[in-house]
Amino acid sequence: MTPRFVAAMLRSTWLWALSRVLITFMYWYAALGFVLNFSSAEAAMSLTGLRPRWLIAGLTIAVQLTGSALIIFDRAVWLGAGMLATFTLLTIPLDHDFWNMTGLAATQARLESEEHLTVIGGLIIVSIHSFLRGERGQSRRL
Repeated sequence: MTPRFVAAMLRSTWLWALSRVLITFMYWYAALGFVLNFSSAEAAMSLTGLRPRWLIAGLTIAVQLTGSALIIFDRAVWLGAGMLATFTLLTIPLDHDFWNMTGLAATQARLESEEHLTVIGGLIIVSIHSFLRGERGQSRRL
């Protein structure tokens, strides 16, 4: 049995809003850092081998900010979460290819890949919750 105060918190709009900000934190925070220092975004993109770096950096920023905004503002959460989940999944073979590494680097890349999969699961949960809230008339969705 869930205690009443816990149930009240889980139903609250403020906790739902806070969870959307937090699940997207690593995306919008990184994107804002890249906006403020675009050369570091280009340098980070050079590690992927994708070209042109400026375009990949710009697309990365756009996906991170757009996906985050859709989730944070509770609009088409499924789309924002899908954008961020796809982006996150693509970073595994592009940046964390532990199967091509050895030693500590391989271990670190594998752990980062596992964390990425966990974040993708969280984004799926946010999409499901947003959908169910919308069906109950509790959420603004597109």
